[in-house]
Amino acid sequence: QSLAMQLLKLVLNCLNFDFIGNSADESADELCTVQIPTNWRTIFLEPETLDLFFDLYHTLPPMLSQLALSCLVQFASTRRSLFSNPERAKYLGNLIKGVKQILENPQGLSDPGNYHEFCRFLARLKTNYQLGELVMVKDYPEVIQLIANFTITSLQHWEFAPNSVHYLLTLWQRMVASVPFVKTAEPHLLDTYAPEITKAYITSRLECVPVVIRDGLEDPLDDTATVFQQLEQLCTVSRCEYEKTCTLLVQLFDQNAQNYQKLLHSSSRNPLEITVQEGRLAWLVYFVGTFVGGRLTYTSTDEHDAMDGELSCRVFQLISLMDAQLPQSSNEKVELAVLWFLDQFRKTYVGDQLQHTSKVYARMSEVLGITDDNHVLETFMTKIVTNLKYWGRCEPVVSRTLQFLNDLSVGYPFYLLKKLVKIEAVKFMLQNHTVSKHFPFLGIGDNYSLSDLRCRTVFYTALTRLLMVDLGEDEDEFENFMLPLTVSFESVTQIFSSGFEQEEAKRMLIGLARDLRGIAFALNTKTSYTMLFDWMYPAYISVLQRAIELWYCEPACTTPILKLMAEFMQNRSQRLNFDVSSPNGILLFREASKMICTYGNQILSLGTLSKDQVYPLKLKGISICYSALKSAFCGNYVSFGVFKLYGDNHFDNVLQAFVKMLLSVSHSDLLQYRKLSQSYYPLLECLTQDHMSFITSLEPRVLIYILTSISEGLTAVDTIVSSSCCASLDYIVTYLFKHLAKEGKKTVRCREISQDGQRLLHFMQQNPEVLQQMLSILMNTIIFEDCRNQWSVSRPLLGLILLNEKYFSELRATLITSQPGNKREVLDQCFRDLMEGVEQNLLVKNRDR
Repeated sequence: QSLAMQLLKLVLNCLNFDFIGNSADESADELCTVQIPTNWRTIFLEPETLDLFFDLYHTLPPMLSQLALSCLVQFASTRRSLFSNPERAKYLGNLIKGVKQILENPQGLSDPGNYHEFCRFLARLKTNYQLGELVMVKDYPEVIQLIANFTITSLQHWEFAPNSVHYLLTLWQRMVASVPFVKTAEPHLLDTYAPEITKAYITSRLECVPVVIRDGLEDPLDDTATVFQQLEQLCTVSRCEYEKTCTLLVQLFDQNAQNYQKLLHSSSRNPLEITVQEGRLAWLVYFVGTFVGGRLTYTSTDEHDAMDGELSCRVFQLISLMDAQLPQSSNEKVELAVLWFLDQFRKTYVGDQLQHTSKVYARMSEVLGITDDNHVLETFMTKIVTNLKYWGRCEPVVSRTLQFLNDLSVGYPFYLLKKLVKIEAVKFMLQNHTVSKHFPFLGIGDNYSLSDLRCRTVFYTALTRLLMVDLGEDEDEFENFMLPLTVSFESVTQIFSSGFEQEEAKRMLIGLARDLRGIAFALNTKTSYTMLFDWMYPAYISVLQRAIELWYCEPACTTPILKLMAEFMQNRSQRLNFDVSSPNGILLFREASKMICTYGNQILSLGTLSKDQVYPLKLKGISICYSALKSAFCGNYVSFGVFKLYGDNHFDNVLQAFVKMLLSVSHSDLLQYRKLSQSYYPLLECLTQDHMSFITSLEPRVLIYILTSISEGLTAVDTIVSSSCCASLDYIVTYLFKHLAKEGKKTVRCREISQDGQRLLHFMQQNPEVLQQMLSILMNTIIFEDCRNQWSVSRPLLGLILLNEKYFSELRATLITSQPGNKREVLDQCFRDLMEGVEQNLLVKNRDR
């Protein structure tokens, strides 16, 4: 057995090998084609090869039979081009024959490992072969029936191997999706079996509810990622013979809704029974949402749209029934399902020009008086307001509701927004935001945790988008909208001046910072952004500065305020391009500089922090500061030369704060924390592009630190990091090269202006190994690794070669001699081609050779 295991593992490793180097992630199961070498073809054409592995599955114990099945998964994924058409048909016939044998003797599938691999094997059959080829196989009618029965049994045992079900649903999803493209006369039989699969999934999920509740088991509905993935697969399967699916669902919905109403009106009101019924209704609402969302324009008919109307009617009626019971009784799972349905309905039937004549509204207008998408939008907005009022303490429902509001407010197409702002519920929200009795989640009392306040940003982004529709240049309208926030800021100012109730002030400020960030995010025009800036500056920004001074070591407070400042600095849609007579750009940068310097100096006073505290207490704040600085440097709304010219030290101070914060972070932390590396490296790119005089003025130890960080970042997996490193290195090398070129000319004027360059050149002569090491890293990356950003890597290469010609010759010789004899000549020729016709300059034409 030990020998058999080692042999099977060897075969599996051979079949798993990435023969043409096209898989970046070897763990992904989506590498569905195995690029078998052509000289293995004869082995694959012999039917005995497949028979051997099927025989091994039937005869070996579970641990080993699982490996045999894993090998068969790879055999089923063999590239199509290995065979001619008749050979491929024969090979597929042998695979199907093996499937039939396994399903006729299913004892081995009771082992979870075997079961999982067999499900993967079935999914690969459809991945690699077309439905038209499968139906031509002799045993197809019996095998598809066996697979259907196997799938139905698997779905009914919902608690067993849920991860394997993914592969079975993948098989059916791909089979049904291929039906419109099958040209053969042979029957595919999917119209018989697909509705049975859909029915099995629906009924099994409804049957699991009482078991889960009574036995206290883990509820499949809690794993939303898996549920949504399976529903997405099911929606394709359900559209095959859609009438049968809809009839079943209508029948089940009516039956469960009637039972639910009876339970609500009965005198005993059994809470357990009500919970079970609500659990079933939650699943049914998810199904309706899925099927409505699965509508495809090119296959849909009026009859199908009318059926969607029948299903949707029932959910809208259920919404009314559930909302009428608030706040006495409610069910979170039903609410989340309803929000999923509303979102699917929005994507399918709201806002599309074609939908005005859709039959979906015919039935809904009869039953509910909903005649078009105007009425639906009103229903949506009423539901949103209800949820925000009654579900304020339930974070999942509030965040999903706000996400739905946010998606609506994005307003595609634009005329939808025009309709939205005319709805009474929207007008109510715009006039009554921050009123805690209508929107309890905006409350700041001690009974709310600080993390609950995160929802506010999304809420205010959506509200501000709605405000912007008709705002134009109406400053009074804007002032009215901001009035509640003005009152809050005035309260905080009073508390600061009196020195009492610091905790209340802190909570108010956290809420205000999140609100304002949402508002700032939505203001994408120069006019509206200027209104916000005039409202904030100078009084309220100074309140935020004071908060950073007071509570610098409390991330719950500093993070929202720093994120707000970072959002303010973003020149999105050129909103920060103030008028030529306005100093606002410079004033804004000065405030940001003060805040970053205050935060940086205070945070460094905390000293050494433990591993679990270093990110929340220090690195997260530093990464936001770097992100804000990068926005300012790249935003093109501040002329940084002005600061030195007028003796203003805000620019120098913020650069010094950048260096101090940087030196307090280890190189390993820079790359280990993704948010930090994705803000530091792009910021460094901006500095090397536009502020080389600052880089050259740095002390040698700081320069060494920065260049080492670039060297380590060149090989980072994250392409944002490695590309920024390449760009920074290119700017530094180009600067050096240009300086050397000027040195060679020896004119009086050049000698005067090249003090900065002289410093950097002197540093590089003292530390030649820094650039040499980077040249070596880049050459090794290009030759030996799967380089995902070749263009970026090529940018600094020429400059490095021209600055280190002697070292490049040595590196070239070392790389060539490290290769096997038969490859040395090829690599040598590649190097000759690389340098052919290259001149001693860094002009674009020369770089691109």
